[in-house]
Amino acid sequence: MRGAGAHTTSSQSLRLAAALALLATLIAVALAGSSSAAPGSGFQRAILAQEANSSSLLARGAVVGTAVGVDGAGEAEILVLATRPIRVASELGGVPVDLEVTGPISTVKVTPAKKPESPGNGGGGGGEVSLSPTDVFPRPVPIGVSTGNAGQCSAGTIGARVKDGSGNVYALSNNHVYALENKAAIGSEVLQPGRYDTECAYSAKNHLGNLSAFEPIVFSASAENTIDAAIASVSSADLGNATPSNGYGTPSSTTLPATAALLGRSVQKYGRTTGLTSGNVVAVNGIVNVGYSAGTARFEHQIFAEARKPMLRAGDSGSLLVTRNSAANPVGLVFAGDSSGKFAIANPIDPVLARFGVTIDGK
Repeated sequence: MRGAGAHTTSSQSLRLAAALALLATLIAVALAGSSSAAPGSGFQRAILAQEANSSSLLARGAVVGTAVGVDGAGEAEILVLATRPIRVASELGGVPVDLEVTGPISTVKVTPAKKPESPGNGGGGGGEVSLSPTDVFPRPVPIGVSTGNAGQCSAGTIGARVKDGSGNVYALSNNHVYALENKAAIGSEVLQPGRYDTECAYSAKNHLGNLSAFEPIVFSASAENTIDAAIASVSSADLGNATPSNGYGTPSSTTLPATAALLGRSVQKYGRTTGLTSGNVVAVNGIVNVGYSAGTARFEHQIFAEARKPMLRAGDSGSLLVTRNSAANPVGLVFAGDSSGKFAIANPIDPVLARFGVTIDGK
């Protein structure tokens, strides 16, 4: 009996040793695979090199931004945005550098001094497919259409309907759309459409909600803002959570973070001026100088998207950037771009939502 017991124990020990060896092999393979996965450590190295050199690059008058993207071979690279062709180093910290001439970057809210091109036909809400995103919509109004603070003849876009833990509902847009670059008072009226789209006239019938909170923008070439965002308290009876019928529909309540995994993803937005447009994420961790009426503000951790055709125009500020698939996962809040409209800048959506303690009220 003792001999049989010893044999059983020996066999169990051998099986346990074999299992542990197999487990160690699987762990080693997994670790090796994760270390070589693109962009992996190369992406982190590019981030470090970009951040170490951004201040000196942005000190050059022609440089307006830096970020990290990938080249044609899928390798991480540093992207430098400039107002004109300039000489830049071919690599920084061992990371390749790519120069893109975008011209100045500025916000894309429409005012009488900053007129948009022809608005896209955005369809309507509640079956009113003849309506444009600039029109007065029947309640509940869709997201993606004209909005603005009653205190200014301007217009931007309702990005999304969001909600807090108590179930209170808000309209999400940019600070410069709802809070007028820090100047609007909490509680001031928010309209649909914005006054720019009613020939600057005010009508109480267009009242949508009231400014509830905003993140102040610091206007300085050295300050580092992360979000240009504000929320207005509304009711679900007045604001829906889907775009007009020719948009992407209802965004997901599940967001995607602005990490390396976002690079190359196809994205879309629905806005007051250009309606439904799409492009691709070309860079993340963007550090960029953005022009406002009040001056220049520097932003960090931004998402850069680019398209072959104009992706945004004046009036599209506040649009929600989502993945271009049936999930429509939110990734960013559009607030700025270049003059061609082909290059868009968006705040990463997670810091926006965290600032106000809200989530996307979506599917």
